[in-house]
Amino acid sequence: MTRARPRTSTSPATPTDPVAPDPAVDAAAAALVRAAVLGDLARRVVAECGVDVGLVGVPDELPCGGMVLRHWSGTRADLLHDRPVPVGTGLGGRALAERAPTWVPDYRAATTISHHHDAAVTAEDLYAMLTVPLLDTAGTVHGVVYASLRAVVPFGDVRIGAVGSLARTATRALERAARWSRPRRRLPASLTPRELEVLRWAATGRTNPEIAAHLGLTCNTVTGYLKSAMHKLGVRNRTELALAARESGLLS
Repeated sequence: MTRARPRTSTSPATPTDPVAPDPAVDAAAAALVRAAVLGDLARRVVAECGVDVGLVGVPDELPCGGMVLRHWSGTRADLLHDRPVPVGTGLGGRALAERAPTWVPDYRAATTISHHHDAAVTAEDLYAMLTVPLLDTAGTVHGVVYASLRAVVPFGDVRIGAVGSLARTATRALERAARWSRPRRRLPASLTPRELEVLRWAATGRTNPEIAAHLGLTCNTVTGYLKSAMHKLGVRNRTELALAARESGLLS
């Protein structure tokens, strides 16, 4: 009796090499994340901060600079939908220009802002309004969030703090999404596994003695690996090293 031979699989082998990042895909993914984060921000401002309307303006290529109101929650009319807001106009344009939160108890009677958008604000029956820029650690403005009420009331510290907290959370998410769409630097293939390991620790701010203790190496050996990695990357110091590691996704 003959024994059957085991069948040989003809399915293609699973590739082990990582897929190279596609800038177009990364940019599309970042755009989807931004839209989701900003849309959620407008909704949460209404749901969690005790206001009637939440809006989010997104920087846009307007002739005189500014933003467009792209996300909203709680609106009754559509005059504020997709509305251009040039820098310095209205409360949101002022927050965009000054890069700081600003608020008024009665938008229509306020003397500290321009009144370019009164018709749209009146159509929504809005009075009290707070605007907070979405400003990240690098100084980039990702947009402006509005919190508005259909009543003349002063904005207290609790409500201002609640809106500010949501704005900070959204900004951190936007900052991470923005990194996806930046072109990544490719690390040289000639970097050895040990050089990569030392480079990763150095780029997070560890000193040579700390890296040596963690990896069980001597300080001289760590210094040698770092010098070799810096030479291959074409960087001159640890600051440039950290930037190269971050741009390549090594610290993601």
